[in-house]
Amino acid sequence: MATFIVRRLLQSVLVMVVVALVGFALFAYVGDPINNMVGQDTSFEDRERLREDLGLNDPAPVQFLRFVGNAVQGDFGLSYRHGRPVADLLVERAPATLELSFAAGVFALLVGVPMGIHTALWRQSWLAKAFLTISLIGISLPTFLIGILLILVFAVWLGWMPSFGRGEVVQIGWWSTGFLTASGLKAMVLPAITLGLFQMTLIMRLVRAEMLEVLRTDYIKFARARGLSARAVNFGHALKNTLVPVITITGLQLGSVIAFAIITETVFQWPGMGLLFMQAIEFVDIPVMAAYLVLVAALFVMINLVVDILYVIVDPRLRIGGGAVGGGGGR
Repeated sequence: MATFIVRRLLQSVLVMVVVALVGFALFAYVGDPINNMVGQDTSFEDRERLREDLGLNDPAPVQFLRFVGNAVQGDFGLSYRHGRPVADLLVERAPATLELSFAAGVFALLVGVPMGIHTALWRQSWLAKAFLTISLIGISLPTFLIGILLILVFAVWLGWMPSFGRGEVVQIGWWSTGFLTASGLKAMVLPAITLGLFQMTLIMRLVRAEMLEVLRTDYIKFARARGLSARAVNFGHALKNTLVPVITITGLQLGSVIAFAIITETVFQWPGMGLLFMQAIEFVDIPVMAAYLVLVAALFVMINLVVDILYVIVDPRLRIGGGAVGGGGGR
């Protein structure tokens, strides 16, 4: 067990080093950061002085080691566009992204699980066929198109929901929340549905497939032969065993929801880390781009590491085999 954990930790460190190398390459080889920080009238001497102050004249290995050392401490330098520490910008934007991801995850679970149960138990009903059609649409349509359609219908035509922004927020220390205001909750509805729709369809189809498989097992047939009611069999036995892989997939999808909130935040102008990243691309704000890349990679690595360790704890056979089942997904 200890050997497995150490091996997985070393693999995770290796992955983060590779990601840091990619992030450093953004600094070193994607344009000249000096051109993004000064105007056209800046003299050559001033440019060289700024380059020396930023350490851009140092050898590449020295710059990379400095970048890794600063990243470990949470220091990604100054934003070229905002002129502020990148870490401060991410801390300010993180509550918006995390709250949107949480709302999208809750929506996906609360809607996807009942839909999956219904399509498994009543496969021939018109409602089950409608749910399967909705899931097909949710998987097929790109996120930005779903967001635009929701804005058109519910914000433009019906005028029920705001089309952009986060609404009013309440500041609790460094955390800003929209859950405590009516406008904040209304503003969160359309982005949460847009972001959670793909996850909802994934959960619905997973619950349906797992439940159909469980319903064909021998112990379910034995439970029915004992005279248990259909409700007891379906929800007391089948559903309980169905939710185990669903919980696993949901945990793995948490990182995907946060990472792929970029498109949703751009469509709805949601002031989170994803929108900050898209604006950084537009203005070639390389420190922000690199910081977001490293942050998302660290999130995926941590989630997969925790899941792998939990697999070994739950399934002793993996300890004997010396391996673990890992996974991850995203759109």
